[in-house]
Amino acid sequence: MYYAIMSQDVANSLPLRQKARPDHLARLEILRDQGKLLLAGPLPAIDSENPGDAGFTGSLVVAEFASLAAAQEWADADPYMAAGVYARVSVKPFKKVLP
Repeated sequence: MYYAIMSQDVANSLPLRQKARPDHLARLEILRDQGKLLLAGPLPAIDSENPGDAGFTGSLVVAEFASLAAAQEWADADPYMAAGVYARVSVKPFKKVLP
């Protein structure tokens, strides 16, 4: 089943994100290569694909996991968590309807 992993950043998270980004992306690429990643990306702090110094307010990952517990375990091990990027993370079941 798919799960939505919705993360909210701490204030002024951009420097923390930049430092941990390679490890964060490497984990997402593993999910992609396994055919389990539906989508992933950051939430810009302003109405722009490239927010520059404004940075991001969080992230959204939708991926397939064996269970809610497995999705939560994966989210808890995110390098952004260890780096202090995220203030909060919520993991919920997700039912893909379209497209």
